[in-house]
Amino acid sequence: MEEKLSALLTAARKDDALRARLLATREAKDPLLAFCQEAEKAGSPITIGELVAIGEEYASNLHKSVNGGAEYPMEGWDDAYEMFLAALF
Repeated sequence: MEEKLSALLTAARKDDALRARLLATREAKDPLLAFCQEAEKAGSPITIGELVAIGEEYASNLHKSVNGGAEYPMEGWDDAYEMFLAALF
């Protein structure tokens, strides 16, 4: 999954039209669905479940890596969609 997102990010940084379409998904009625549809068109098929799961896994691993354990996870770090879009700016 990380490879798919990385490939999509690389492609979007080289292709302004793709970048614009991915950023425009924020305005869609269902942004995650729109994002996944654009990703598939770009050759990086991603499902909503995969997108949510990769964010949860990342946040959980960060949470577990804190020496002695953290009292709360870092807010927003589990949102792979928003983190991806932030990387496009």
